[in-house]
Amino acid sequence: MIFPAIPNKGLYMNNFEFYNPTRIVFGEGKIGELDRLVPTNAKVLVLFGGESARKNGTLDEVTDALKSRQVGYFGGIEANPRYETLIKAVALIENEGYDFLLAVGGGSVIDGTKFIAAAVNYPGDKWEVVTSGGSTIKTALPFGTVLTLPATGSEMNKGSVITREELHSKLAFMSDKVFPQFSILDPVKTYTLPPRQISNGVVDAFVHVIEQYLTYPVNANVQDAFAEGLLKTLIEIGPKALENPTDYDVRANLMWTATLALNGLIGVGVPQDWATHMLGHEITVLYGLDHAQTLAIILPSMMHEKLAQKQAKMAQYAERVWGIHDGSEKEKALKSIELTRQFFESMQVKTRFKDYQLTQDVVEPLVDSLVAHNMVTLGEHGDITPEVSRRIFIASL
Repeated sequence: MIFPAIPNKGLYMNNFEFYNPTRIVFGEGKIGELDRLVPTNAKVLVLFGGESARKNGTLDEVTDALKSRQVGYFGGIEANPRYETLIKAVALIENEGYDFLLAVGGGSVIDGTKFIAAAVNYPGDKWEVVTSGGSTIKTALPFGTVLTLPATGSEMNKGSVITREELHSKLAFMSDKVFPQFSILDPVKTYTLPPRQISNGVVDAFVHVIEQYLTYPVNANVQDAFAEGLLKTLIEIGPKALENPTDYDVRANLMWTATLALNGLIGVGVPQDWATHMLGHEITVLYGLDHAQTLAIILPSMMHEKLAQKQAKMAQYAERVWGIHDGSEKEKALKSIELTRQFFESMQVKTRFKDYQLTQDVVEPLVDSLVAHNMVTLGEHGDITPEVSRRIFIASL
């Protein structure tokens, strides 16, 4: 999710305010802590995605930990959570009086739960929760999460991305009201994930860091060093997470890195980009690609397009993350693009439209969709116009 900072376009760290109230409970066997974390008199609605949470026993663990509380269940939240599904959960809560929500799953389930929490008792059109960017949210139901897929950081931030299929819209909102009260992170719960989800999670977390880091220098030494450490960690452990699914240390580091990639900490005081995400959202909503697949397609082309503006930071990225010290600033920046693409490919995530059987025919619909959603001045400088986006899409073919 996006944590915007107002760019000062200078050499000084931006002013900022940092707030994050989410309690993290990390480690094997920590689902049992739900009895301590959830109010004893709560009527709890457990929200989840497909049947894997039930089949692998996670839902049974959750139910056992909630003990004598009243508990209901709502499943079927999609990988890109759909308004059309989530609004059914809102109606269920309003009809049956649930007063605490528990998201069991990855970022999509958590994003969906954030919308549900804010939409319950919302006095107007529920879709306004999203279209207002979250500014109209006054209250939200309390909720916690049991994270089973490391990727989005939604378990420790205030953002959500929701798709409304009938409108072909995939939009983000943010509000302090939808920070999770707590999130339980048990690395063992990632052992049974399909390789595709692990690959996507690594790429998603990597690009989250890049969008907050790869802009222009503002002498934010702590944020830069923190971001570079997260990137190097993902490069080191990403392939290992695929090679050995039950390596606890690897999965623990992956889970925590993905959380830190988007809990707001590395984004304070620095300019942020997020154009790659915005272009990627349109690909998902129109053509159904996984979120991480769209990021892997767009980011290398975005880096080439913005080379002149980002060259200094890209050279720093090449030196500190990839260990490239030879060549001119431009040569190092170009090498960083090549290595980024190679890393995505090594994680089994392809980086061209053609890899997904998409051709030149997708370009104009994607540009039109960006314009329809008012995505016409993107990037840290607000200069990624529809024409620039068109060039990026074409370069990604």
